[in-house]
Amino acid sequence: MEINTGNTAWLLLSSALVLLMTPGLALFYGGLNRSKGVLNMMMMSFSCLGLISVLWVLYGFSLAFGVNKSPGLQNVIGNFDYLGADAAKITEEWLFFGANTGIPTYAFLVFQMMFAIITVALISGAVSDRMKFGGWVLFALGWFTLVYIPVAHMVWGGGFIGTTIRALDFAGGTAVHINAGAAALALVLILGKRIGWPRENMRPHNVPFVALGAGLLWFGWFGFNAGSELTVDGTTVIAFINTQVATGAALVGWVAVEWIRDRKPTLVGASSGAVAGLVAITPACGFVEPVPAVIIGLIAGVVCALAVGLKYKLGYDDSLDVVGVHFVGGWIGSLALGFFATDSVNAGITDEKILNASNGLFYGGGLTQLVRQFEGSALVTAYSFAVAAVLALILKAVKLGRVSEETEVGGIDITAHGESGYDFTPAAGASGGAFALAGIGSKESVDADGKASVSQKVSG
Repeated sequence: MEINTGNTAWLLLSSALVLLMTPGLALFYGGLNRSKGVLNMMMMSFSCLGLISVLWVLYGFSLAFGVNKSPGLQNVIGNFDYLGADAAKITEEWLFFGANTGIPTYAFLVFQMMFAIITVALISGAVSDRMKFGGWVLFALGWFTLVYIPVAHMVWGGGFIGTTIRALDFAGGTAVHINAGAAALALVLILGKRIGWPRENMRPHNVPFVALGAGLLWFGWFGFNAGSELTVDGTTVIAFINTQVATGAALVGWVAVEWIRDRKPTLVGASSGAVAGLVAITPACGFVEPVPAVIIGLIAGVVCALAVGLKYKLGYDDSLDVVGVHFVGGWIGSLALGFFATDSVNAGITDEKILNASNGLFYGGGLTQLVRQFEGSALVTAYSFAVAAVLALILKAVKLGRVSEETEVGGIDITAHGESGYDFTPAAGASGGAFALAGIGSKESVDADGKASVSQKVSG
């Protein structure tokens, strides 16, 4: 095998960029959360970095991207050829619809690993402050295995959403955002509302965290979208440009809604608008021209800004607006392909040997692709929602779903993790001053010379 060093280097760099998105998501969600649950919220994202990485190597990649030759099963799941990422079996280069890429299969494996990690982590924002951490870990394991893996196969791995329905999804609008958003909705309906919602003030506790997290997500998303072309070519560049302009347009759209409705544009709104634009352009970034990308972003910014308010009207407590941003934004991006997809940007759209799909309505393709996009998105929505609901009901039945009322009111960080995000203990006088702020014990002890000295034992 002859490795294409340029393509491989780009995919590895893109993998690192996508990995950065999960800590960025932790900061984004953590800042949006209340202070008493910030660490628990961030731990949900960080737990996915550990758990899903291991599961992906053990069986996730094989079942998602292995080629299953069994009639029927090949449409919904892969095979066991890559179990444990056995080096004896993973020696060939990864083929893109039969074409040489010059990319080692291991490089593609690690790139897709990062997608799996953040998809599961996205769900956590809907259930902040009230889900047991052990229950979350079990839910993440079950949903990853029963939902993410087969959906990834059906959309990207040769399954029937991509090959039979022929719905397009360049970088994860369906497989990632609609998938996670539908699961989030099911989970919040089963767990129920936070105590005091919506009467009590549950505003973001750290807006700079929100903006920093959004900035890291925006930065990493270039790997998420442009990296999904796998190789470095003209489509990669288009995906990169579209990611930027759609995100900018969505930021403008969300802020405009706030400005008109509330007379006050907010940094939280600008950050959320940027994320909404990133979500919406994800499935379309490698299939549309830049001006349609701007339109998609603008629509996503406006619609998602309005959609986040639906939870108050419909009565479901989606804490950090996973449904309003990721589910709604994913649907917008997916359906937009039915209008704006064009093979002048990506010839693979109408190539019978590659995607075998159709151009969008505005590019001479009629309504065919719009119907396909709806079918694919609806299927993922129904499947993810149903399985997530069953998993949530099982956790609820065995009392691993929701924390106790005392824990929720007092703060889940201390109870579940034995630590807090902010230490407000007075640090003056006998309490230890600067040493207390640094987490160093303040009790005096006597050294060998009989002089008082400060204990250097770090608390905890």
